[in-house]
Amino acid sequence: MRKVSIGLLAAAMCLWLSCSPRDFLTRRLATDLILQSEVFKLPQTYWLATGVVSNKEFNSPESRVLQKRGWVAGTQLKQCPPGLAPPPCWDVELSPMGADVVRPLIADGTEHGPFAIPVAQRTLDGVTGISKAGNFADVEFTWHWVPANQLGAALYDGGVRYRSTVAFRKYDDGWRVVNGDTRTNQTMEDALHNADTLSP
Repeated sequence: MRKVSIGLLAAAMCLWLSCSPRDFLTRRLATDLILQSEVFKLPQTYWLATGVVSNKEFNSPESRVLQKRGWVAGTQLKQCPPGLAPPPCWDVELSPMGADVVRPLIADGTEHGPFAIPVAQRTLDGVTGISKAGNFADVEFTWHWVPANQLGAALYDGGVRYRSTVAFRKYDDGWRVVNGDTRTNQTMEDALHNADTLSP
């Protein structure tokens, strides 16, 4: 009976003070605000380079995956063009199988890279904790990549989970995700970039 009275009193106080659901940072509100964040919704884009590339680019982890799949091949050059380092340089081209994978993903139909290809989208697994201090809060959440196509499936393991912490701030109209610079808390962009990898 006492819990009911406290709940009714809290509801009456909210009505009197014109509270909104955004005034209380719950896990549900934090989830909704993270999902609405433009930064969180940005797809992961992979730049697929063809033509002459540096040794570092040709031997990047992503390039090695595509080579292993037989989608790209490179011919080592005797000399790098001016301004391109470190040697050796490689002349990279799509294999016929690679062209079949990549061609449907390129909007303008150009034959020469680099190609900007959206390959994966973030999916929120859930909010795992909220730490509040006045009008500021840190919200910890887990998420993973969902491949958008065959290229994304080769580059991103959908079973790998990431843990991020993002800053929230309370304004006169309620809580918001911090998207700009802040001194003590991470923005959404920083949170996603600095995510911890969890075991699948």
